[in-house]
Amino acid sequence: MQKRLQKILSEMGIASRRQAEEMILEGRITVNGRLANIGMKADPHKDHIKVDGKLIVRREPKVYLAFNKPREVVTTLNDPEGRQTVKDYLKNVKYRVYPVGRLDYNSEGLLLLTNDGDFANSIMHPSKKILKTYQVKVKGIPEEKDLDKLRKGVKLEDGLTAPAKVIKLKTTENNAWIEITIHEGRNRQVRRMFERIGYPVIKLIRIRINGIRLGNMKPGEYRFLNPEEVNKLKSEVK
Repeated sequence: MQKRLQKILSEMGIASRRQAEEMILEGRITVNGRLANIGMKADPHKDHIKVDGKLIVRREPKVYLAFNKPREVVTTLNDPEGRQTVKDYLKNVKYRVYPVGRLDYNSEGLLLLTNDGDFANSIMHPSKKILKTYQVKVKGIPEEKDLDKLRKGVKLEDGLTAPAKVIKLKTTENNAWIEITIHEGRNRQVRRMFERIGYPVIKLIRIRINGIRLGNMKPGEYRFLNPEEVNKLKSEVK
């Protein structure tokens, strides 16, 4: 997938976008032997990009990871506030991979990472309706009539949600565990859906993305997806 050179250099940690523009104007960057210009795009997995004559991008094998994101970890590779990021847990992965979608700071569970930009964009595109399943601990014990609102769709500030699949797993004296499956990817959507029906989320764990399961991975652990899992996901987002 082609991207602006400024974005590529920024994502690789070589320069900020503004610095990259200056480097382009100074004639320090080439793409496939041609002097780069402002506005030029390149594919970081196919094109040869050089800075000051040094090759910085080589064709890499496609990598697909499943990662159990812990709570209080940011779903980015760098954080200006100095918080832990998913990158801190991937030091033994020799290829630079990027998160597919997000899990908010206080949520945990399954997160996919890859260096396959086309695959990531397909997974995140709303038209693909990729199913995501969460186990949610809420304050209070919702009645079925409350959960039916989620099953039908609730109105949030950014519009009506699509119908969700909702199962009550278990209850304690003051709380309940609910399993919810949605295909949308709005910001903090599951938390806002439960807040809308009056049951704030205490804990949220994503356990499945389509057929990819969190399994018994501990927080902070990752594994490489096997070819069968990758092919199945790719066939579902064509």
